Amino acid sequence: MKALLVLSDGMRPDAIAVHKVIKHLKENGTYCMEAQTVMPSVTLPCHMSLFHSVDPARHGITTNTYVPQMRPISGLFEQLAKKGKNCAMFYNWEELRDVSRPDSLCRSVYVSGHKYGNEAASKESFETAKKMLKNSDIDFAFLYLGWPDGAGHGHGWMGDEYMRAIDECCNMVGGLINELGEEYTIIYTADHGGHDRMHGTDMPEDMIIPIFFLGKPFEAGKEIEGLSIKDIAPTVATLLDAEIPEEWEGKIVR
Repeated sequence: MKALLVLSDGMRPDAIAVHKVIKHLKENGTYCMEAQTVMPSVTLPCHMSLFHSVDPARHGITTNTYVPQMRPISGLFEQLAKKGKNCAMFYNWEELRDVSRPDSLCRSVYVSGHKYGNEAASKESFETAKKMLKNSDIDFAFLYLGWPDGAGHGHGWMGDEYMRAIDECCNMVGGLINELGEEYTIIYTADHGGHDRMHGTDMPEDMIIPIFFLGKPFEAGKEIEGLSIKDIAPTVATLLDAEIPEEWEGKIVR
């Protein structure tokens, strides 16, 4: 079993509702269109909660600046590494380097969105992941696409530039399905939403995210309710037969 997690930063469910790739994910996989992220609905705290399955009050990251955990919790990458799994991360926002601890990744590819722009960096991350994962020894990979968040901050959530970024990122997921769908179970989600040119509040526009599971062992056309971003780590750990730490708060999606 292999798993690929793709995250589009700042992706709102209402922005993707009619996209053809999302229709495919709904018809062929298990999904939740009203999952909850954590407060504050800010990128690094949300990612820390995704990979460590606890609220920011527990892992201690409440801004986009990483600080070492006072009471460390083992994250998803570490749990998979303990099981002997090969993990990779492809990302274009450098602050995400701290969601994994040293020696838990066998491959890590960073392309600076600040240097090359969110659009170009996201596209390069996608192409690199698609090429590197095909017939590889990578058991779990995380692909981060920062383009929608950059477009939201720059031009406004649900505006033309944001919707173009959302459309292109969904198309990238479609490309990954075509290239890797037989090899990897694919999970597609967001860290938070957004409104106007910001996020970070407890407004539904910021807090509600979609989560899709495509491939074994997930049922086709199954909609579920009550999911949280914290449910992703225990679900991936279970797929790859890794141990779930007692401190993790999320549930296993089946």
